[in-house]
Amino acid sequence: MAPLDVPRALLDGEKVVKWDDESGIGLLVTIKVDERGFFLYWIDQKKDCEVIDMSMIRDTRTGKYARVPKDAKLRSVVCMGSQEPLGDKTITVVVATDFVNVSFINFCCNKKQTAQIWTDGLLKLALNLVQLNWSPIAFLHKTHTKLNLLVDKNGKIPVKNILKTFTQNKEDRKKVEKAMESSGLPSNKNDFVSPTKFTFEDFFTFYKNVTVRPEVAQLFDEVCNDRGASGKKKLMTVGQFVDFLNRTQRDPRLNEILHPYANSDRAKDLIREFEPNKQNAQRGLLSFDGFLKYLMSADNPIVCSSTLELNNDMDQPLSHYFINSSHNTYLTGHQLTGKSSVEIYRQCLLSGCRCVELDLWNGKTNEPVILHGYTFVPEVSAREVIEAIAESAFKSSDYPVILSFENHCNTKQQAKIAQYCHDYFGDKLLYEPLNTHKLEPGVPLPPPSMLKNKIIIKNKKKHHHHHKKPTASVVLEPATAATLVLGNGDLPREPIRQPSKDSNQDDDEDDDDSSSDTDGEEEDVDRTADLKHVLQGKPLVDKVSNTKETEAGTEISVLVNYCQSVQFTSFENAEKKNRHYEMSSFDEKQAMTLLKERPMEFVKYNKNQLSRVYPAGTRFDSSNFMPQVFWNAGCQLVALNYQTMDVAMQLNLGIFEYNMRSGYLLKPEFMRRADRTFDPFAESTVDGIIAGTLTVEVLSGQMLTDKRVGTYVDIEMYGLPADTVRKKFRTRIVPYNGINPVYGDEPFVFKKVVLPQLASLRLAAFEDSGKFIGHRIIPVVGLCPGYRHVVLRNEMGQPLPCGTLFLKITVKDYVPDGLSNFAEALANPIKFQSDLDKRTKQLAVFADEMDQSVNPDDTTLAPAEPDVKPVTRHQTSCPDLPTTHHMTVTLPPHRVSVTVNPVSTVEHLVNDDFNIGPRGPQKKPIVSTPSLSEGIVAEPLTKLMENKIVKEKKLELEKKIERIRRKQEKERHQVQHLRSSHDSERMRKSKFPINSRFVKRLSIKNIQESILQTHQDASESSECDTDNSTSSIPRMSRSQSERLLAIEKKYVIEERETSKKYHDIVFSSLEKVMRSSQTNQMKMLQVLLDKETAEVMKKLQDRRRHDMKSLAKIHKDKDEIGRIKREVSSSMVEKGVNERVRLYQIYEKKTEELEKQHEEIRQHFYDLESKKKAELIKEYEAKLQNIEFGLGSSTKTELKQ
Repeated sequence: MAPLDVPRALLDGEKVVKWDDESGIGLLVTIKVDERGFFLYWIDQKKDCEVIDMSMIRDTRTGKYARVPKDAKLRSVVCMGSQEPLGDKTITVVVATDFVNVSFINFCCNKKQTAQIWTDGLLKLALNLVQLNWSPIAFLHKTHTKLNLLVDKNGKIPVKNILKTFTQNKEDRKKVEKAMESSGLPSNKNDFVSPTKFTFEDFFTFYKNVTVRPEVAQLFDEVCNDRGASGKKKLMTVGQFVDFLNRTQRDPRLNEILHPYANSDRAKDLIREFEPNKQNAQRGLLSFDGFLKYLMSADNPIVCSSTLELNNDMDQPLSHYFINSSHNTYLTGHQLTGKSSVEIYRQCLLSGCRCVELDLWNGKTNEPVILHGYTFVPEVSAREVIEAIAESAFKSSDYPVILSFENHCNTKQQAKIAQYCHDYFGDKLLYEPLNTHKLEPGVPLPPPSMLKNKIIIKNKKKHHHHHKKPTASVVLEPATAATLVLGNGDLPREPIRQPSKDSNQDDDEDDDDSSSDTDGEEEDVDRTADLKHVLQGKPLVDKVSNTKETEAGTEISVLVNYCQSVQFTSFENAEKKNRHYEMSSFDEKQAMTLLKERPMEFVKYNKNQLSRVYPAGTRFDSSNFMPQVFWNAGCQLVALNYQTMDVAMQLNLGIFEYNMRSGYLLKPEFMRRADRTFDPFAESTVDGIIAGTLTVEVLSGQMLTDKRVGTYVDIEMYGLPADTVRKKFRTRIVPYNGINPVYGDEPFVFKKVVLPQLASLRLAAFEDSGKFIGHRIIPVVGLCPGYRHVVLRNEMGQPLPCGTLFLKITVKDYVPDGLSNFAEALANPIKFQSDLDKRTKQLAVFADEMDQSVNPDDTTLAPAEPDVKPVTRHQTSCPDLPTTHHMTVTLPPHRVSVTVNPVSTVEHLVNDDFNIGPRGPQKKPIVSTPSLSEGIVAEPLTKLMENKIVKEKKLELEKKIERIRRKQEKERHQVQHLRSSHDSERMRKSKFPINSRFVKRLSIKNIQESILQTHQDASESSECDTDNSTSSIPRMSRSQSERLLAIEKKYVIEERETSKKYHDIVFSSLEKVMRSSQTNQMKMLQVLLDKETAEVMKKLQDRRRHDMKSLAKIHKDKDEIGRIKREVSSSMVEKGVNERVRLYQIYEKKTEELEKQHEEIRQHFYDLESKKKAELIKEYEAKLQNIEFGLGSSTKTELKQ
């Protein structure tokens, strides 16, 4: 985004009179704006300075809309300069903390031209989105600027101002004072600092010492880890910086041609910009301070700058956009007892809202008013509201504004409303449809770009039907009476009609849409009479169409074109009429019903026609529903209560800040194109859209609060139901630290974001008590990966002064479990082929039975390929899980398969990991899905033990043991060789032959017998020696026997420790597989319940539809058909409820049974784990005793002889 350009007149300042009605005082001051456009400030004659944050300025006014003193004496005081009207020389600055709490600061200039320059200049600076999206280091500049403005009379900065900026408690104040001392600044609260000795570099050093930033220091060390010069500060080279920019900070999904990789020139430019040491900059070296500045700079944003700019195609039909909308705009609080305001209309429009609501009622003095009908909310003048809209509509956005009229006025006062629209809107009012977009069936709505600076009226349209049936009237059921009293919205609260396709009532519905106008009651007496008619079940005749003021009603009707309110009947009827200019309003309950029952039709409807969704009338506290729910269905005008800054409103403000806060956001392509269908409840990847994987690691926070409290961070995602994650990801609480908490949690992974285009990330910081600190809403498609700082906002969306979070963001395309290796192979086939060759050589040892050691960590097993023979290897005597005596290792000629994750998905009933045996070429298996009544049987441990991961761990153990024994065999051979050489030498000297049968060779075939039978061999040797005393028998020396004993003990102990380690690993893997299997089985029960419920409901719907068609053939009387239809519908509803209850009872029973089975399996698992651990220990204790007994006895016998 372009930097702010502050006009010279605002930099130079102007002498004005500041006044306010409350004090009745006028002061001569000089107003100025700082060179960066951060603040509007003024200095009085005593040199006292006051400052207003530019981002807090919501509006500036002069002339007719400026405020003037009410007191005549004050008016005479503030008058200065020319004799022009006081309003023309006045600058009114509107400051607001939210949409309701607004204050006014007034300045009087000496002439009209000066006031106009300042009004326009300030408004342009205040509404610029740069004010909200400065980089973290720019916000530090802002804080530094404010401290330099608030100097004392001697022009020095009080240290107490610096302390107050960062902390409000004694404990943290000591930390801040210590940081000031280490930065070479005075730290006593009564001290003062000269601005010349408090440059931004000094301030940044102080900030760095306060926040410390150990996590950035660790990152810096990791990037330049090969420059570990002892005794010197590490410096990052150009090459290392380029590597960091490309590997870590770059989005891997970007096109390399459109978005080239960073090169050394780019790195050198950044180093020159951020490295404070000029010598380092010239040498192309980056210090820690320069690296930190880069991380906090505008060159390292959290949101792509193009997302904030006007980057959407604004030439699509209006129905293809989400439109920022307000509900009951006039209210400032409670729906029944709150207050009304004209000012809030201005504030909503200035924030980018493009659709406001006007509840128009008859005023007592024949002047229409705006109020919440039948409540205690005071009224406001309709004329003043229209005037305010005319003045504020296009200050923040040029794109069209829709006025949603809820019209309860009689025709006389409707005529006045029409006249006010003519008078105040003038050419801004869209009187007639555009020539290129006529009001004809099938013609799309015009685009926002063709409606710039235009105001569109949404109201019911009068149609003249010359062949209209004389009995046309609107009949409301008694259940609608309460809704009529509330008068909230266009759509009566009756059940939504879904007529069958063969019903021939389009003409009647068309007439009803045209003639029904429940907004047109003339007097309160008439309303009461109408209500009595409704309660008695009598038809309510449309009085407005029959009244004498028909011409006046027509006057407001002619202003309606592209937003004609009609009563919604059905999707089929809307599609048949194909009138894109007709729209309907739904309260959240009605919209939710449509969304649940017919989601895809709702999306299709919203491709062509506008729909408005507003909060239910029961939300008396003015709370909001989550707008994302209806954005997912493509609803354009999702209207919220702007006076309530809850999470829903924060999400709305955060989303519509993007696209230059135009108030219009283009919907994703598949929600616009007629040839595409979209299910808002989709859990699998949407056709044509690449799902994403997002990983967020919250590393630390800076200056979150000036209180000494614990803090934590919540991470949420809003999008499709499958993508929405709330109240799941939360960091640990860092106690008593609001200045520089370091969280250091594991990364939070959003594994599969089905539709990134509709998803938004919300980061929210809280005190340990749960009190809100700040948050930020970021669209997923606009996220920048890597190490980023994010500036937090308050509820209203205003940035916190220095509050930031430091994150590590990782974004990539979603790859299903088990296909990650395949994706890597596609991304880098050369490397993958090299790895294949390497692994083929490593696996050859198994096929050729070579006696060389193989590192099992480098060998990955794959499922068997066709025509590949399994090679069996003798299983060791290690304490494994119960299994066969031989383990089959499948050896393909080359490894092509990819590893499959053991956790199966809900969509698959049978997990491939539980299948046993090699897989050959076979057709797609037919999976028999059990019914809910059959239930699901828990998988036993014997089946889970055959899981691929468990078997791999067991095979790893076998290889480890075999390697240990090979080493043992080698050392035994060496000892044996020494012994044989010694014996040969002795026999040569004594000239006695050696009886070969006493020389026992140790080999892999008899290694176990030699260990266990050493004692027998020694005894046997003694007996032979007795029988043949003339022979001289060779003996081992004592040192050789001790060495052999040490070797045996060493390797048995090593084998024991390895077995223990892998015992834990194998059982840990088995436990994970077991829990994964059990979780999937519980999910499958839910899937079966949902499936059978859907099937039952579909059968009932089909049966109802069939019955309805049969009725039309049997009965001719419409009233009788209607009565029977209601009976059939009631019967079907009752049957549906009973079926749901029956299925849910079965589900609960089967769930309980399955949980009991799972508990038994788990208990069996724990018993087996303990048993095998005990057997393991016992076996190796026996082995050690045998070695001690066998070799020890033999050695003693030899020494005695």
